[in-house]
Amino acid sequence: MAASSLSSAFPVAAATAAAGVRRVHRTSTPTSSSAPSRVRASFGGLSLDTGAGGGLSLDGRRRLGASRAVVDAAAESLAVDAPSSSTAGVDWEALDATIVNQTTLAILDKALEMFGDELAIAFSGAEDVALIQYAALTGRPFRVFSLDTGRLNPETYQLFDDVQKHFGINIEFTFPDEKAVVDLVNAKGMFSFFEDGHKECCGVRKVQPLRRKLKTLKAWVTGQRKDQSPGTRMAVPAVQVDPAFEGVEGGPGSLIKFNPLTNATSQEVWDFLRVMGTPVNALHANGYVSIGCAPCTRAVLPGQQEREGRWWWEDAAMKECGLHSGNMTADERAKQDAREATDEDIFVDGSVTALTRTGIEALNDEVVHPHTTLAVLYAPWCPFCQAMVGGFEEAAARLTARGVHVVKFRADADEKAWSQETLALASFPTLLLFPEGRRGFVKLGSERRDADSLDIFVNSIVGAAAAPVV
Repeated sequence: MAASSLSSAFPVAAATAAAGVRRVHRTSTPTSSSAPSRVRASFGGLSLDTGAGGGLSLDGRRRLGASRAVVDAAAESLAVDAPSSSTAGVDWEALDATIVNQTTLAILDKALEMFGDELAIAFSGAEDVALIQYAALTGRPFRVFSLDTGRLNPETYQLFDDVQKHFGINIEFTFPDEKAVVDLVNAKGMFSFFEDGHKECCGVRKVQPLRRKLKTLKAWVTGQRKDQSPGTRMAVPAVQVDPAFEGVEGGPGSLIKFNPLTNATSQEVWDFLRVMGTPVNALHANGYVSIGCAPCTRAVLPGQQEREGRWWWEDAAMKECGLHSGNMTADERAKQDAREATDEDIFVDGSVTALTRTGIEALNDEVVHPHTTLAVLYAPWCPFCQAMVGGFEEAAARLTARGVHVVKFRADADEKAWSQETLALASFPTLLLFPEGRRGFVKLGSERRDADSLDIFVNSIVGAAAAPVV
């Protein structure tokens, strides 16, 4: 990934990284807009200071036999551009189109160039530590913040300490509101999320503190990747106007969000961390991939999608696209109603047969199914249904050739309540298999909705008769 292209894309950063970059601090000179910034830094055994006039001085002694080349590389690395004075008028969609296919290092460097210390990197204590490593390689000063929910694993707290020492930084920790936590726990107990879902607890311990922290910033950096959402290929922009949170200036559009790892795979991130010798969470060695609070995180098995280790007691897709309309605000309800009013449809290539309520009801009521049927309960506005279109249509073509009927039923709007009661709908999309020679249905229990996984699902229930034709 970026490790292989580091020298060509950022030769100075590569040189300083090789010298063992520890910390860089920039202090602005307030007396004149044309005066250069003052930068102090240490690289390997060298302590460097540009001085108030911008000239480089050496205020320490060489150690470990540091060569003049290292001194020159360190000096050159200090000549980073000051952050842009204003981002007003930036076309963020156009900027995303420009940088989305650049390296992680280049995207993060651009973010730091534009916002300086008005931007901070969100660090969860998992593999997003790669963002901190990349930030160090840019040679620019950077800020890092973490949310301490009060229920993290001991290994995560240890990683926080290791990261601070390794990079010579101070992580800015944010904590939940004490009264909100006390009220929740006293009213519903320590483990209410096992009974009524994780969103309320996450709202108190994560979302509210995050919202409060972001209100002090103009931009932030996350570790989101396109390959993290199970069964989907949803777009994760390299940069975007944050659709959910507000920044220091307040109001919609006041916060910018950078996702430098958008195009990276988990394998590429881990290759980079290993090559760089970056501290990582000890839980990763025990099968943990996605790491959150201790009660809500567990190891995953080989071949499982990484997010399957989170909130595993809930229906898998509820992590992505839940249907708990009772928790919606009036504004959210209005937006939802508008989405459900759409006449646009999906799964329209001809490989999937549409059923009405009468059709799906008759299928469900069959005493013995005369043939095997795979059904998807969907909503055309749901992004997770949209993301599985290609895989489901491919599976439909394969299965139809083997005599399996593949159907769809739009289960939103007026059909939602009936589908929840009769067809075990909890979230979109829901996949049901009605096996030949049996009554009722089997519900797909994972988030894996690609063609191969659906083949496995069908094969495991109806046996060799549904084996793929070679």
